[in-house]
Amino acid sequence: MNYDSGNFRADLRAGIVSAIVVLPLALAFGVVSGLGPIAGLWGAVAVGFIAAVAGGTRVQISAATAPVALAVSFVLVRYADSPVEALTIIFIAGIIQVLLGLLRIGNLFQYTPHSVTSGFVSGVGVMVVLLQVLPFFGADPVLGNPIDSIRHWDDAARDMDFHALGVAVATFVICAGWPKQWRKYVPSAAGALVCGAILGAWIFDGAPRISEVVEAPSFWAMEMPGGGFWTAVAAAMTIALIGSLSSLLSASAADSMTGHQHDPNRELLGVGIGNAVAAMFGGLPGAGSPGATQSNIRAGAQTRVAGAVSAVVALVLIVVLSGLIDNVPYGVLAGILGWLGLSLIDWRLITHLYRVQPEHMLVMLLTLGLTVFVDLLVAIAAGIVVAALAASHRFERLELDSVLSVPMLDAVFFADSDRVDITQFDAFTARVGMVKMRGSFTVASSNRLRIAISKDIQEHEVVILDFSETSYIDDSAALVVEQLIDAAMEHDTECIVIGLDSLPSGSLQSLDVLHRVPGDHFVASFDDARLIAARLLEINMETSSDT
Repeated sequence: MNYDSGNFRADLRAGIVSAIVVLPLALAFGVVSGLGPIAGLWGAVAVGFIAAVAGGTRVQISAATAPVALAVSFVLVRYADSPVEALTIIFIAGIIQVLLGLLRIGNLFQYTPHSVTSGFVSGVGVMVVLLQVLPFFGADPVLGNPIDSIRHWDDAARDMDFHALGVAVATFVICAGWPKQWRKYVPSAAGALVCGAILGAWIFDGAPRISEVVEAPSFWAMEMPGGGFWTAVAAAMTIALIGSLSSLLSASAADSMTGHQHDPNRELLGVGIGNAVAAMFGGLPGAGSPGATQSNIRAGAQTRVAGAVSAVVALVLIVVLSGLIDNVPYGVLAGILGWLGLSLIDWRLITHLYRVQPEHMLVMLLTLGLTVFVDLLVAIAAGIVVAALAASHRFERLELDSVLSVPMLDAVFFADSDRVDITQFDAFTARVGMVKMRGSFTVASSNRLRIAISKDIQEHEVVILDFSETSYIDDSAALVVEQLIDAAMEHDTECIVIGLDSLPSGSLQSLDVLHRVPGDHFVASFDDARLIAARLLEINMETSSDT
């Protein structure tokens, strides 16, 4: 792509638009994290610039996001005794993300089921809404589990600050009702931030304010949490994995809008470096921001320059508007977060749950519930496990339908050969059985496969295992094949194997599950298998010259 002045103008315009989107979100998610709104701002600058330059997506905007902010609040409550210790954990999380990129683990995140991501993101939205009830009432927010916040609702309602409530409700209404035709020029969150700040200055002037001075960033003296290095690594893993998943989900959404393909491993590298640098400057970690990325694309972003411009513009706005940011009421941020939280919930899936397959509904609701009431990382892990089990149940039926286990009547099986006198056979005798495995076989069907076929095998004197149409066998299914052969041997049933050479190298060979089958029982064709079966059954095979 030849970069010219036209591309630069498009990137400049898109960068300015996305910076306007990023600023209110960074302030709001800084509050959610517990590190403060200013940490959100500096994090947006550091992560936004580095991820744009070094990441794997051309038009993605990285900044503070709801999942990452909640992960940081969880870490701050459970593992860190101070913000400095939390920043140490964030720095380690950035290094972990870099390692995930170098190890090329980013490719694996694309296999996260939609029901899991939907439940997780919806759960994050519910958490954000529940945690903003206290700031709506003018009380200090409670970090961590929403249950802790709910316990303080009664006290906050009794001591309600009506100025805080008024500005929060007004900001929420402005966000929700911001005209669509205006959003192309001024995003709803940015418009609500400005309007809310004006209302806070003129009408609701008694509402609590950010009351922090925006200063130039300075390096923090890193302090290891009291639990030691490995405790810090465990905590950092939560931030790293949640941030990685958020970034790659946003990158995939960007791909669907642009038609480009992102590099997941490079994206983790860029975001990881950005998060490590953000921690050194006292900033909140970030990830791909869906809202800012979509605004960037719609504004005409062409290259990474747009993301870099967005970070630079955000830095300029922070410095220029530092005095104004200091006087923004907390209620304004609570109103924006309340609207954002509701926007994160997957209403389309929730309103159609009655039409969704039961296993998908279970995964979604389980992930959502665990996200809200237990732990973000536990929710993702449990959701993936349950989704895998549900998928295995469905694959079990598909795989078993691909298995053909049939008795071969002697009079029919050997009649195909012109060298056998079929009058020597009983019309109803079937001493040979055939098991034909077509397609792929995995742990999903391994147990039922063993149960379904083992009895069939034992009823014959010879069984033919046909792998000529098998495309894949995992280790669980391979061990079942070994068990079937063992069962056959115990009942004096001989085994013949067809088509092993056409099977891709894998578990059958690596686990040596066919070691009990004699070497001369491996054949390439059905006709060869018939000759071996005839010899094993001592059937007189006449030569062509004899007939």
